[in-house]
Amino acid sequence: MSHDLLTLVVLAVVAFFFITELVPLAVTAMAGAIAVGVLGIIPIHDIFSGLSNSTVVLFASMFVIGAAMFHTGLAQKIGASVVKVTGTGENSLMIGTMVTAAALSSVTSNTATTACLIPVVAGICGVSGISAKRQMMPMAFAAGLGGIITLVGTPPNTLVLGPGGYKFMDYVKVGSGLVIVCLLVSVAVIPLVWPFSLPKP
Repeated sequence: MSHDLLTLVVLAVVAFFFITELVPLAVTAMAGAIAVGVLGIIPIHDIFSGLSNSTVVLFASMFVIGAAMFHTGLAQKIGASVVKVTGTGENSLMIGTMVTAAALSSVTSNTATTACLIPVVAGICGVSGISAKRQMMPMAFAAGLGGIITLVGTPPNTLVLGPGGYKFMDYVKVGSGLVIVCLLVSVAVIPLVWPFSLPKP
């Protein structure tokens, strides 16, 4: 069997175990890498050589810093403070959570940012009688957008570091402008297509 077909077989098997999670995801990832080496698709000594790449180390380090922000409660305090300043109005709360989510996700995991803000927003909505579901989707959008602000905000930005020769601030110059425009459009459009205030019967 050619290396092309062997690679496709390994990829299919790895995808199956990723989807089903029959074994831990880390085990699946490591086993896939080892398999392509054992099958002779790539040299054995190159299997884990990518882990020493400076880009991988940079991204892993940012995960550690991001985890520290959430485990110490710093991210939660930031989110709670900003939401407290914006008040309990539906539109103002949406703006506050979107800005906070975009800012936090620019230097941490988008998923972790959203997970951190969910209980904060849910609590505010519960106390003020606001529908929480109308706040969650804009927050998730903003968390996804925030990743494009910095080099470490999302994996694709980091992957093109080497070939593209980009510097850290190159992403800030373009990404921050795109995020601002997208947030403004979201704030203007979301209430129109999904009104916050439902008409009274």
